[in-house]
Parts: sequence; structure tokens; C-alpha cells
Amino acid sequence: MVRKRVPDWLNSSLWSTTPSDDRLHRYSPSSTTTITTAAVPEPTVQPPVPVPPPAAASRPQSTPTPTPTHPKSEIRDPVNKNSNNNSNDNDQNGDSSAVSPDDISRQPQLLAELSKKVINMRELQRIASQGIPDGAGIRSTVWKFLLGYLPPDRGQWSSELAKKRSQYRHFKEELLMNPSEITRRLEKSVVCDNDDSKSESSCLLSRSQITHGEHPLSLGKSSIWNQFFQDSEIIEQIDRDVKRTHPDMHFFSGDSQLAKSNQDALKSILIVFAKLNPGIRYVQGMNEILAPLFYVFRNDPDEEMTAAAEADTFFCFVELLSGFRDHFCQQLDNSNVGIRSTITRLSHLLKEHDEELWRHLEITTKVNPQFYSFRWITLLLTQEFNFADSLHIWDTLLSDPEGPLETLLRVCCAMLILIRRRLLAGDFTSNLKLLQNYPSSNISHLLYVANKLRRQASGSS
Repeated sequence: MVRKRVPDWLNSSLWSTTPSDDRLHRYSPSSTTTITTAAVPEPTVQPPVPVPPPAAASRPQSTPTPTPTHPKSEIRDPVNKNSNNNSNDNDQNGDSSAVSPDDISRQPQLLAELSKKVINMRELQRIASQGIPDGAGIRSTVWKFLLGYLPPDRGQWSSELAKKRSQYRHFKEELLMNPSEITRRLEKSVVCDNDDSKSESSCLLSRSQITHGEHPLSLGKSSIWNQFFQDSEIIEQIDRDVKRTHPDMHFFSGDSQLAKSNQDALKSILIVFAKLNPGIRYVQGMNEILAPLFYVFRNDPDEEMTAAAEADTFFCFVELLSGFRDHFCQQLDNSNVGIRSTITRLSHLLKEHDEELWRHLEITTKVNPQFYSFRWITLLLTQEFNFADSLHIWDTLLSDPEGPLETLLRVCCAMLILIRRRLLAGDFTSNLKLLQNYPSSNISHLLYVANKLRRQASGSS
């Protein structure tokens, strides 16, 4: 059999780099499980139908993968005099990254497009796919548009945002209320029949008026108390995971009022999502997908947008997760829409573009792609790069007209190609360690390679 020739552009010295999760690690020989799944999958509830970030110095504690030997630099939280963010935290590691000339040139292009009465989605996607500048709240606005939260017609923004934010407040009032508060409100709503009775007890529910579903010891499926106790376990898991989200960033972690307020917002979003989606509920790792969205929206310099960051993040989170929902359903793992099918697609993509590397990894060294790519795919690469680089990657993922999954797979394939020389020289142990602790990379170059793969697949030059 004639082997497929490796393209000349793959042999360029540019591709070499200097050596320098329950379900996330379910397939890893030496790891423990860090992500769980719920029972019967149901359709995700869809909602009715936009600062330089700090880079992570190390992986979150919730991820048991060993710390890479290459420390990841961290830049400070955004310092914006119009931002409500706590910009006085100066003990972040590292300095602010310089704004590139490309970012400077793209900013007026994006602002010009966003200022139009009716925004051209294709043009915005094209510009944003190259990376969105951190300043002026541009990324916040563009992400909301790319995720379908903002309509193309700017004249509808105000009414649409008011409607969505009101709906989220309603969700919280209905779903986050303690059963005791529900009972108390029922008691207050009781109208006293006996006008002559002035006793304090006359307005209290009698024993016969308390329905079976409202009794704390009721085990009925419709019992608000029984549901409350069932939800408690998930809520406790959400609380633990939220507290472990980006422990190196003061925005998410610590005893400051800002960190606690942000943690409360993340918990509320995840609890509301879990209750609205009983087929999925909450799966460990969702907090890592939620974090970038909330960070970007919460750091919008527009105070009105900042105040509504929680509601805006909820609907954008629902929209983003709808494209990856089946990856979180363990019952669908072996189906054609499950995570294993997606991992197989990545394997086929690597074989198509670099058969030599594919053969060495999967045939010679027997490195099963599930050992490393499960986390890459389910957490949208949030754990493989520092926080700032993750946002840059997400700019490209969210801008793909085909959907973020297609670009995600190409980026994952490009990650393998960029370190192909080290992988071809490695054995099972060294390759697995390298892939589970991906080395520092030039993100712009990585995205360039991923785009090159797209062009090759489409046959364009």
C-alpha cells in the first residue's frame, strides 16, 4: 500500500516547538474520573429568540493532570477606569501583553461593523475569526452577537435584552427559591374567611390545608421538598466546582467581595441550567466552559452590560452548550452524536492531513486519542492554554459559520501537527505525557495552521 505523502508545508521548521477529568480522564490509564453524566438525555431548553484577560499560571485544581513543565504566563486583570471590575489586584503573575498591530487594525473594522443599523453576520464572523481586541468591550458585544443573543438589527437590541433579562430573573425567582419560602408565601396569600376573628392564628394554614406535596417528609414526585433534597447533591457539587474555577485568578477565587459575587453568579447560572435541563442536569466541567463567557461579559466597560452580565451569560451559555450537549450524556457516548464519535472524527482528520503521524500515534505507540482529546473537546481547550489564549481561540471557534465544533476539531488536529516531530520521536509514555500537558504555543500560528487545514479540505489554495 502506498502511503499518503506528507505535504511539504508540514515539514517546515515552523511546525517544531522548542522542548521546553472524572470523565475528563476516564480513558487515561493512570487517572481518576472527574466528570460525571446524568441519566436520560433530553433536549436542552433553548432561550427565546457582546480588557486583556489574565492568563492562567497553572491548571485549575479540579483537573488532576500534572502541571506542565512550561509555566504559563499570566497577565493582569484589566485596568479600565470605566469597568466595574476590581482593577486594584496587582499581585497577578506577569505583565500585560502588548497590543498587536493586527488588533489595532481590527478594532476600527469591528466597531464600524457593530455601528451599522443592521449588522452583516458574515462580515463580522470574518473579522472576528482573526481575533478580537481586548479593549472597548468589543469582545463582549461580538460574542453575544455570534452566539445569537443579539439580533442583527440594532434597533431590536434594547427590547430583546430587556425581555431576556426579565426572563432570567423569573427563572431565578421560580427555581432558586427554598421550599420554606414557597410555603411562607402560600401562607401569606391565604385570605381569612372569618372577618371577626382577629387572632394571630386565623391566617395560618390549617393542617388540612397543607397539601401532601408541600410537606417536608413527602416522597411524592411532585413534592417541592422531595425535589429540593434531590437537587441538594447537585448544588453541593456545583458549589465545590465553582470554588475550584481558576484558583489563580482573583476574579474567580479568593475572599474578596468581587470573587464571592462572581462565584454566586456562576452557581446561580449552573443551578438554573440544571433545573431547566433535567436530562443533562449539571456535569463537572461545565463551570470551565461558563467561566470565559462570564469573565468577558462581566468586564464590559458599559456599566449596564456589567450589571446584567449574569443574565446575558446564562443565555449565551445555553446557546453554546446546545452544540455540545450530547458530549455530556454518557448514555450517548457510543452513538453517532456522542463524544467517542467526535473523537473518532478527530482521528480521521489527523489521518487525512498527516497519515505518518496518525500511524505512529495510534498504531505504533498505541496512544488512544481518547486519552488526551476527551478533555480537549469537552472543555473547549480551556485547560490546555492560559486564559488569555483560550479567549483568542474562542474568538475563532464562535466565528465559524459551520459551528464551533468543526473549528475545534481542526484546532485539535493542528495542535498535534505543531508538535509532530516530538511525537514522532516519542514512545507511548512520553507522547501521552506531552499530549496531556500541551506545551506553550503561539496561538496565532496555531490558528493559522487550523485554517490551513480547512483550506486544504475545501481544495482552495
